[in-house]
Amino acid sequence: QHRQKQKQFDPEIINDESIFELLNKTTPKEIPVIDAPVVKPLESRFLVDTKHQLVIAPEAHHETPDEDLRKPCKHFPIHWGIKSRLRIVCKSSLPGNNLRTNQEASGLTSFVRCIGIKDSSVGLDISPGARFYQSTLYWQHPHLPWLTLFPRNAKSNHGTVLGETERASLGKEWAISFQNLFQLVRARQCPYFYVCANSFTVLFRAAGIGGRVETHALLTPTSRGMRAALKQEDIEFTMPLKKALDKQDMNRSGESGICVNNGSFSNSSEDPGANNEPDEDEDDEDMEEEKWLESLGVEAEEIKKINYNQSKKLQNRECEDDYSDTSTVLIEGVECQAFYNFLLNAKSTTTKVGRLAGVPPTLLAPVAFVGATLRTLTTRSSKIRMDGEDYHSTELQGVILPHVMPYLCGLLAETKDNFSTTLVSVPSTTVFSRVSQKMIDDTDKENEATAIGDQVLWKENLSDSGLSEHILETMCRASKDSVSDLERLVYSKEAGGYTWS
Repeated sequence: QHRQKQKQFDPEIINDESIFELLNKTTPKEIPVIDAPVVKPLESRFLVDTKHQLVIAPEAHHETPDEDLRKPCKHFPIHWGIKSRLRIVCKSSLPGNNLRTNQEASGLTSFVRCIGIKDSSVGLDISPGARFYQSTLYWQHPHLPWLTLFPRNAKSNHGTVLGETERASLGKEWAISFQNLFQLVRARQCPYFYVCANSFTVLFRAAGIGGRVETHALLTPTSRGMRAALKQEDIEFTMPLKKALDKQDMNRSGESGICVNNGSFSNSSEDPGANNEPDEDEDDEDMEEEKWLESLGVEAEEIKKINYNQSKKLQNRECEDDYSDTSTVLIEGVECQAFYNFLLNAKSTTTKVGRLAGVPPTLLAPVAFVGATLRTLTTRSSKIRMDGEDYHSTELQGVILPHVMPYLCGLLAETKDNFSTTLVSVPSTTVFSRVSQKMIDDTDKENEATAIGDQVLWKENLSDSGLSEHILETMCRASKDSVSDLERLVYSKEAGGYTWS
């Protein structure tokens, strides 16, 4: 009791307790809770059910933001990525349901022979069903039924081991097919084709496609090592999505053996008059810097460490864009021939370890070539109910090449008043649309405007490429909205055309 009384009258203890009480009584400031606006992503407009089929979300039509609404256009942009699924929804029945034998036969004949199926003089079935079946066909090499060769990272590709004899045979046949396909593109008898390897994808396009005057190729993704290998083979290239570097970065990049100018990379030994003198000046500057550091008393080992750290920083800068969309490379003109030889002879083109070891890259094209296998998309038809109304639905699964969408939409627009499509892209190929639009924008900035006469000339030069005039016009268009990453497309005859997002 005496201790308690003493504690009660001890002023120091009282002061300390009062301070702690005041601290404990202070309440933190209340932070108002603000609910963030919830915006439904674009992917929620379509769902995947238990049968792995696309199902359009019923509420998707009511939650479209106002800024996403576009004015209807007679033409819609092309998407240069490969699609894995395409679903068409319409109130009336679609032409892909219950095809007859003569429809499949006529569609197959017209596709293989590149015959315009609208021309009734050839004696083929020109019904919408036959034309629909024609759009579901494509060419592929190699084709091994027990393996999924696109996309090449499929989980089913395991447990398969190829012997040296099989690998050599596949490599020999692939080289012949690749050579023939590249010759077709150079001769403008094939508008485009894809080379799909395990670690990269290449899109070759003929002259005139996308407004380019020469044959060109897009390679994605790339690494510092691959770009260095291209430079070593004296293959000039540009990186359209890479931002322009400042002068200091250009000088530093020049030290590593690569000349950078507005995203353009070339071997520094190709222009001796322009590049050798700066290299000598940089060497002199480096020597002066080392002498200056020595004059300050810095030891030689420390100078080596400084140079090593600087070179490491340069290497990290060059590797920042590796395996990203920004690392996409554009090769055009005479450099395409050198790039073709590079892919044909490079050991890294065909992987030797992991899944699909020894299997050459997959070649995909809309026209026939040596060694190609004719493949068809998987088609499923069903009925769905949205907003209390019944709709007919047709879903295509497989390798859906860029020309399929313009072909199908042109076919449906002739017989349907309204329809909508939803698409799923292969992620590794979506960057081709971004690069294509960037290339068109850069060309417009340089030339102020793309001449319409040039587009007509390009379309005429590609008249033997196996595609219809309407599709070639879409591919050769080089305007602001000529390329886009399509995920949903809606057609309304009453509204006056297409809207997309």
